[in-house]
Amino acid sequence: MPNPSFTISDYPQLLAAKQQKLTELLAPFDAPPLEVFASEPEYYRMRAEFRIWHDKGDLYHIMFNPQTKQRYRVDHFPVASRLINRMMAAIIPLLQSMPLLAHKLFQIDYLSTCSDKIIVSLLYHKKLDEQWQQQAHILRQHLQQQGFDLQLIGRASKQKICLDQEYIDEVLTINGHDYTYRQVENSFTQPNARMNIKMIEWALSCTADSQGDLLELYCGNGNFSVALAQNFRKVLATEIAKPSVAAAQFNIEKNHIDNLQIIRMSAEEFTQAINGVRQFNRLQGIDLHDYQCETILVDPPRAGLDNETVKMVQQYPQILYISCNPHTLCDNLQTLCQSHRIERAALFDQFPYTEHMESAVWLVKTR
Repeated sequence: MPNPSFTISDYPQLLAAKQQKLTELLAPFDAPPLEVFASEPEYYRMRAEFRIWHDKGDLYHIMFNPQTKQRYRVDHFPVASRLINRMMAAIIPLLQSMPLLAHKLFQIDYLSTCSDKIIVSLLYHKKLDEQWQQQAHILRQHLQQQGFDLQLIGRASKQKICLDQEYIDEVLTINGHDYTYRQVENSFTQPNARMNIKMIEWALSCTADSQGDLLELYCGNGNFSVALAQNFRKVLATEIAKPSVAAAQFNIEKNHIDNLQIIRMSAEEFTQAINGVRQFNRLQGIDLHDYQCETILVDPPRAGLDNETVKMVQQYPQILYISCNPHTLCDNLQTLCQSHRIERAALFDQFPYTEHMESAVWLVKTR
């Protein structure tokens, strides 16, 4: 989370420092000048998690200072979306008036959308019973009466109770077109929705004149592939997490995408499959040779690509690499730039007021 000592007036300077750092990291690879995408300085984060502090009958959200590790009270959090802030203010008085719901509550997670929907997850150090469910329904009714479109979820050890459903549907306007994305509670979603739109639009512009098909590794809920499908004959995408695969399948159908196939595999497994090292039942009915993939998109976790996957990625004429860790990106570029050059590079400030950098490079084969 951001350093609480930073203010909005610090943002341009902090962004400039990130730009300089990333430029220096990419310099050994002859990268072109960075395309820099600034975040909104306030109310940009669509999800947030808070510990709950109980103090002599009072309870409130708290966070911990990343430097001092000291807790501090949070009644308003301008980093999070306006919808999360409204919910924070509304739910605490209701919880204070409902002792059964407040008892042993230790954390609240919020997931909001640009389409004004929100999931609230209440986390407990106790077993949740029928009485809890009855009170939770009353809490939800009170919040709905205040105008909130919400899903309420209770979590405890080996328990998850959804009063209705565990997902909400986001609508993102990308290059003037609305796309629906199902977002599942406790699954990965891009935290800065408006920056996510800029990332997808940048990826669309990179691949606008692409030939052949697209392969995407780590596709999540289809965040990129659903929109990018318009630029390709066919798209094959992989994802290992079951909830994300299910969400991606919904998104394909909801957005009327007819040239995108999702398979539940890790990047490492797909590398083994494409190299003929292993056979997988999950690939039954899918002939990998039906795809003429000229472009590959990778959006790996912070550890970057493993060595075998990097070698596999090198085989494709065009590589779109989205990275949440510029250091592991640069580790992978040591290999990728032996066969490819960086045509475009971008900094997307997903996480203002922190040292985290979301970056992307568009690579084209040179030999």
